[in-house]
Amino acid sequence: MVAIMIMKRPYLKKLKQLLTPGKAVFVVGPRRAGKTTLVKQLLQNYTHPEKTKFVLGDNLRTQQILSSQDKTLLSEFVENIQLLVIDEIQFIPNIGMSIKLILDTHPYLQIVATGSASLEIVNKVGEPLVGRKFTLHLYPFSIYELHRNFYHSSLDLKEDLNKILMFGLYPEVFLSRSKNKKILMLNELVESYLLKDILTLKELRHPFLLHKLLQLLAYQIGNLVSFTELSRELGVDVKTVEKYIWLLEKSFIIKRVSSFSRNLRNELKKSKKYYFLDLGIRNALIQNFNRFDERADKGQLWENFLFIERLKKTFLTEKLSNHFFWRTKYGQEIDLIEEREGKFFPYEFKLNKKSVKTTRFEKLYSTAQKIKVINRNNFLQFIT
Repeated sequence: MVAIMIMKRPYLKKLKQLLTPGKAVFVVGPRRAGKTTLVKQLLQNYTHPEKTKFVLGDNLRTQQILSSQDKTLLSEFVENIQLLVIDEIQFIPNIGMSIKLILDTHPYLQIVATGSASLEIVNKVGEPLVGRKFTLHLYPFSIYELHRNFYHSSLDLKEDLNKILMFGLYPEVFLSRSKNKKILMLNELVESYLLKDILTLKELRHPFLLHKLLQLLAYQIGNLVSFTELSRELGVDVKTVEKYIWLLEKSFIIKRVSSFSRNLRNELKKSKKYYFLDLGIRNALIQNFNRFDERADKGQLWENFLFIERLKKTFLTEKLSNHFFWRTKYGQEIDLIEEREGKFFPYEFKLNKKSVKTTRFEKLYSTAQKIKVINRNNFLQFIT
């Protein structure tokens, strides 16, 4: 287990590629996903470590300086350094303007800043850095990276699959050996970290509804989500539901997938499905940590797992695609359609099936490839 703590994640290479004099790189993602570890690895591998500076956004003196917009004070703060790393910038008022002032007077400087969610980055950075920043999204561990840097063989990974499906891939949770400790960590993540960014927003009028909304979404993995039904269940208007779900997306808790619709009149055009970025969080919300093969929702877990891990893989390998699901009014459906380079690649997620019936999709869309079934036997090739 110790080996993975010093493992260089693929994100480190991406971060190095984005470093540019006169620009800032914002590393955003959920709390406890490894942002601080990543920037510290960057500092350790920097060519001139003596010309780097690492500061914490929750430090009072740092906040005073970086929110001052005093050009002289800011200039002194970065004197004689080439790389400035600011961890947790959401604590610093006016940080976007301050970074702009620093880069205006020190165009040689490289800046890396982390934020616990894209909400705060959007709110606090804003317009001042348009065209002068890059954003790197960091996720919890992925099967793609663990397969290469942690497990000795595919067999070892498969033996741990049950634990991964139950407890997810947040670094600290994954590394813990104790089942009870994993559960305690996940409950703490849900209660004290993941919702913290949203609950601090002034426009959030019904914070008590967040937990209930997430629970409802947790039970609807793989199903079409109706905002109207959710609003009825929660006792709030549809616009409130839409707003809260948007906030949950921006906080890296859930991921929206839209329906594919191009030709058929009977295709569902505006439907949406939601997956959880981490299954451990999903299972903590409904307090179900039973073994995978003993669960009634194992099909939902399998679908969520494959979609999110495929998403991570396409991001890390830079083979970016548009992702959709396909469903008609008559019940025909495909779990995932990837659109890339003008072609459609359809996938069905099944635990045991090796094949499925041909759908109308393959006949109606000329660039559609043959549908592939992803099951327990071939899933590693799909996500690694």
